[in-house]
Amino acid sequence: MTTLTIAEAELLCERAIRSAGGSEQAARSLARQTVMAECFDQPNNGVVHLFDYLTSIQEGRIDGNAVPNITRPAPAMIHSDAGGGLAQTGFDIALEQLVAAARELGMAVFLQRNSYTCGPLGTFAWRLAKEGLIAFAGTNGPPLLAGSGSKDAVFCTNPMAFAAPQADGSPLLIDQSSSATAFANIRAAAHEGKSIPPGWAIDADGNPTTDPHAAMKGAMLAFGGSRGANIALMIEILSAGLTGANWGLDAPSYLSGHESPGTGMFVVAIDPVAIDPQFGQRLSAQLKRLSEGHGVHLPGISKGASVERSERNGID
Repeated sequence: MTTLTIAEAELLCERAIRSAGGSEQAARSLARQTVMAECFDQPNNGVVHLFDYLTSIQEGRIDGNAVPNITRPAPAMIHSDAGGGLAQTGFDIALEQLVAAARELGMAVFLQRNSYTCGPLGTFAWRLAKEGLIAFAGTNGPPLLAGSGSKDAVFCTNPMAFAAPQADGSPLLIDQSSSATAFANIRAAAHEGKSIPPGWAIDADGNPTTDPHAAMKGAMLAFGGSRGANIALMIEILSAGLTGANWGLDAPSYLSGHESPGTGMFVVAIDPVAIDPQFGQRLSAQLKRLSEGHGVHLPGISKGASVERSERNGID
């Protein structure tokens, strides 16, 4: 085990990405998110997941030298065609415009198509919350998840992320998939030879399974039954229909082949101080009341503490 500073870890990841065939911009964007996931204490989305990207660059599922085409179809809309490259690159290039538009107009939306899968979605919302903005994001991908009433995989895990800045402490961050769990957790269980809990997946015949290998040949299940599946459909329309990306059913695999999955992503940024200059203080007081007075778990707050530890002690 080696301990690296955040800067050292980012440099190591950048070198790996460039060695695999990624451009300087792609290397910076992907390395930043990879290390951010480690700082969030999400190892399955960190360096372990980076190897999926490296292999995909080498095998052609990611164009490591793609230059996103950024346009402004409307004052509050920023559209990116990733050109078969990374989702992170287009967002990074457009981030300054997105923040400026949200502050000027009260809200703005980033829409992207034709990219590889975007990694941990919460990192995008978190960065906007650190700019003082409320953020809501969603993304789609190749089919992994059964729809309501279906035994076939028709959606990806179609996660959504929400972040809000508070005056005292780290942003509130909700980052969850439409599925009962993340695909990375099923894959990790298969790698470690462990079973998965009931309710996570079905096998190829539509039967409930606790075998992660059978689950990967079948379909994942939505959380909350039809309610979660409806959310997956909503995210599919916003991230694929609205952006012009591939529907999940039309998206090539992100783990094999030579084609980009051509996924989509949408990120809405809202400036809360346009309505209430005291929003951050009000949210801090409310979160404190919920947590200390009623025992409510506040999602994402621990990520801020984890980031601070990583800044102090480095990353293992």
